[in-house]
Amino acid sequence: MHPILNDIRLVAFDLDGTLVDSVPDLAAAVDAALADLGMPPAGEPRVRDWVGNGSLKLMERSLRDVLGRDPDAALLARAHQGFLDHYGRDPSAHTRLYPGVQEALDALRDRGLPLALVTNKPSAFIAPILAAFNLQAHFGLCLGGDSLARKKPDPAPLRHVAAHFDVPPAACLMVGDSRHDIEAGRAAGFRTLAVPYGYNHGEPVRDSAPDGVVESLAELV
Repeated sequence: MHPILNDIRLVAFDLDGTLVDSVPDLAAAVDAALADLGMPPAGEPRVRDWVGNGSLKLMERSLRDVLGRDPDAALLARAHQGFLDHYGRDPSAHTRLYPGVQEALDALRDRGLPLALVTNKPSAFIAPILAAFNLQAHFGLCLGGDSLARKKPDPAPLRHVAAHFDVPPAACLMVGDSRHDIEAGRAAGFRTLAVPYGYNHGEPVRDSAPDGVVESLAELV
């Protein structure tokens, strides 16, 4: 067992960029929503740097890139709804688990550690993605970006998780790929662990000074 798990009684995971590479499906939905508005595609490389703050922010960044300015509220609302419609048709068509994820989740579950999922993705998309990889039974609680009034990097979702399982924050670990995960974990009093392969707006996640970094989640077990 990895030393960062010493005395840990609960592990919370981010989803996109940590457990799954969802950018191919996210980018396809972004480009389809832009096409509906007569706009050129953003493309997967750009979308990869825009993921992490929820779908509304993703579309805001996409429109800003196309327009060269901030979109007005009405246009953003139309684009966001288009994204939700396209993405909702099959949010896991081209999404893949990162290497080591299945092994890590299976081993942690088998050891009896409660697992939670805390993502900024709209909650409606969580269950279909987990079901596609047969992971729905691994998590005792799943929170999306719209589950509570605030989302990461605010610590509220992580504090909610700790309270739900009645585990002190100091005995909880937050695992993610971005500065938002590390900031939220630190502010909530969690130990923090980062993976460097995900989406962090083009910045090294090590710059956020997590308590630990693993190249693969398989290193946890």
